[in-house]
Amino acid sequence: MKIAIVGAGEVGSHLSETLSLADHDVTIIERDEQLAQMLHEQLDVRVVNDNGSSARTLLNAGVNNCDFFLAMTSSDGTNLVSSSLAKALGAKTTFARVHEATFRDNSVINHQSHFGIDHLVNPEALAAVELAKRIRNPGRVAVEDFGRGQIEVQSVEIQPGTKIVGIPLKELRLPGNIRIGLINRDSNTSVANANSVLYEGDNVTLFGHPDSIFEAKPLFDPHSNLSKKISVTLLSGSEIAISLIRLLNNPRFKIRVIEKDLEICRSLSERLPNVTFIHGEGTSLRVLEEEEIGSSDFFVACSKDDEANIMTCLQAHKLGARHTMLAINRADYIEVLDKLSQTLGLELAVSPRIATANEILRYIGKKSYIELEEGSKESSCIIELGIGSKSSASGKRIRDITWPDGCVIVGQEHNYNPKLPTGDDILQAGDSIIAIISKPKIKELLKLTK
Repeated sequence: MKIAIVGAGEVGSHLSETLSLADHDVTIIERDEQLAQMLHEQLDVRVVNDNGSSARTLLNAGVNNCDFFLAMTSSDGTNLVSSSLAKALGAKTTFARVHEATFRDNSVINHQSHFGIDHLVNPEALAAVELAKRIRNPGRVAVEDFGRGQIEVQSVEIQPGTKIVGIPLKELRLPGNIRIGLINRDSNTSVANANSVLYEGDNVTLFGHPDSIFEAKPLFDPHSNLSKKISVTLLSGSEIAISLIRLLNNPRFKIRVIEKDLEICRSLSERLPNVTFIHGEGTSLRVLEEEEIGSSDFFVACSKDDEANIMTCLQAHKLGARHTMLAINRADYIEVLDKLSQTLGLELAVSPRIATANEILRYIGKKSYIELEEGSKESSCIIELGIGSKSSASGKRIRDITWPDGCVIVGQEHNYNPKLPTGDDILQAGDSIIAIISKPKIKELLKLTK
C-alpha cells in the first residue's frame, strides 16, 4: 500500500514506524527540518521536508496516487485542509486527526462532510473509549465498538434463573435499542433469528448502546445489581478525561476530577455540572488521602505526565482503589507496564498513539471488510463494511434487500451517525454496516454491497 503521512509528531512518527515495518510504502511530509532529518535517519521511509497543507507539496509527494492519506499534525486546521486537498488530488482514503471539540461539534457544520474526509480520528477520544469499555463492563467476556463507542458488541452468558430461557426470540420483549446477534452453545456458534431459543449456559452476543446493554443485564443474569453507584476518580481535566466523562454520561457513574489548575477547574465545572471538580495536586499523597481515593471503584490517571500517572496509580492502588488505569503518552512504556501490572496493581494502560494506530490499521489491509470478531473457518463472524456507490442495496430498505442466508444487519452508520437499524431503515452509498454472517457467505455479501 502507498501511504502518505503529514506530521511526524508522536502520533505520526509512531504510525510511520508501524506501517513501514509492515512493508508499506510510506512517505512522511514534515515541515520541521530537524525532525524530518531525524526521521530520514531512523526510519525506512521517504521524507519530504515541506508544508503539508500545500497542494503543490502534496502533489510532489505523490499523494494523488496514494491508497491512504493520514494527516496527523497537532493542528486541526492543517489536518482538515491537507486531507481535503489530498482527497481532491486523488487520494483514495483520507484520515484527519482532530481534537475533541472539532471531533464532536456538528451543530454548525459537519467538518467531515464539508471537507470530504473519509475518517476523523481523535487519539485522546480513542484512548477514552478503551478506558470506558473497562469501566462500563468490568466483568465483560468480550467487547468491541462501532461508531466511536456508541454501539457496543458484548458477549454475555445466560445465567440460571433468568426468565428468557426456553422462549423464542420473537416472543421476547427486548429493549428496542439492543439486539441478540450470535448464540454460542456447546462450542457451536449460530446466527440468531426469530425462532432461536436461549438456554442456560449459552453465550449470546449483544449489540446496542453501552448503557442499554448494561440496563438489560437482569434479562440475562437475574442477580445483576443495577442500583449501585460506581465511583470514578480521574486525575487531570485533560482531553482524555473530558472524552471519558462524556462516554460515562449515565447517572450510575459518580465522577470526580482532581485538577491542579484552578482556571481549568472553573471552566470544566461550568461545562460539566454533573461532575465534581477538586482543585488540588493529584500526585500528592496527602490530597489522595483527604479525598478518600481508596473508596473509588475506578481511579484513572489521564494527565499528560506519564510519570505522574504511574506514581499516582500506584498510590491509589495502595490506598485501596478497586481498579486503577492510566493513559500513557510514551508508547514504549506500555510493554514495561504490562510486565509490572500485577506489582503496580495496574489494570489497564492505554496509549493514544497506539489506539490511533490500531484504529487506522483496521482499515489498512488486504481485505475489503473489517472482521471484528474472529472464529473458526466455517463459523459465523461479525464484519464491518461499506455500501458502495454501485451497490444494488443502495437506496433500499433493509427488509427489501435479498441478503445472503443467515446474514443479519446489526449496525448502520449514516452521515457519520451510528445506530441499530430496523427493517425500515434505508441504506445509502457511503453508509457503513455491521453484519453477522457465516464466513462462506462473506463473498456473496461483498458482491451485494460493492
